[in-house]
Amino acid sequence: MHRMNESQAYQYFVLRAQKIALSHGYEIVNWEETFNDFGSKLSRKTVVHNWLGGGVAQRVVQSGLRCIVSNQDKWYLDHLDTPWEEFYQNEPLTNITNPKQQKLVIGGEVCMWGETVDGSDIEQTIWPRAAAAAERLWTPYDKLAKNPREVTGRLANFRCLLNERGVAAAPLAGSGRAAPFGPGSCYKQ
Repeated sequence: MHRMNESQAYQYFVLRAQKIALSHGYEIVNWEETFNDFGSKLSRKTVVHNWLGGGVAQRVVQSGLRCIVSNQDKWYLDHLDTPWEEFYQNEPLTNITNPKQQKLVIGGEVCMWGETVDGSDIEQTIWPRAAAAAERLWTPYDKLAKNPREVTGRLANFRCLLNERGVAAAPLAGSGRAAPFGPGSCYKQ
């Protein structure tokens, strides 16, 4: 009908969906592919969800759009080889030095695809790595621990509190769903 190729049809769909959403007063959040492929055509009200990797958030805010950072190399819970220290050290404002552009980074998000998780291991996949990212996002940059080991005690205590409340949070030692060292390991980290 419109003689569009796949890319053109995708762009048409996204831009049309944006127009409809805006007409109903909704907020628009798009994954970064739309910005990468046709960012100049996006509504100026678009929030771009940076999930693929580094450098995109910087380009998004330079263009004047808002951004949510959840780059998969650091804040994806299903990446079981990423330890909590890397969640803590991930800096959403990397290479964004302009204060006006920094304000366009409206937050961050840890994410998880479900292929590597089910009801038996979801809690230890999430905790304590999500807590490390949360502390990172809620702490002003100048108040962050320079060495993530400075927060080990606090996160270990939080993990124990979760365990006491029936949440199967993983130990801090190791990657994603690491096994505990043994009985009482909660207090021996």
